[in-house]
Amino acid sequence: MKNAMLRAALVSMMAIVPAVSFAQVTSAQNGPVTRAQVLQELVDLESVGYNPAAANDATYPDDVARAMRRLAEKRANDARLAQERQPQEQVAQSGYGDPPVQNGEAGAPAAVPRNEPPPAYRHH
Repeated sequence: MKNAMLRAALVSMMAIVPAVSFAQVTSAQNGPVTRAQVLQELVDLESVGYNPAAANDATYPDDVARAMRRLAEKRANDARLAQERQPQEQVAQSGYGDPPVQNGEAGAPAAVPRNEPPPAYRHH
């Protein structure tokens, strides 16, 4: 019984250590961090494939660094897509709609073959 509780405590500590150490790194760079911010960052890291339960002391720093790079790329891509959507949303909110399509046709009038009647009289 004591051995099982020890194992459970060890596993839970392994899952908590990455989140706590990540919070310490973030707080040193950007000031105080709330618990909600740490949890959101952990959720964001998990969304790009990071698994804190599979953390290994030997590979932990590299795993987190890779996940943070993937997260930064994802955020940059999301920001780029939002930037591209912004003009479309502005047009939609302006009330005027899209600008008119510029299509001009130039040239001579359409030639009607001499042996056919004009289009107005074709049905007779």
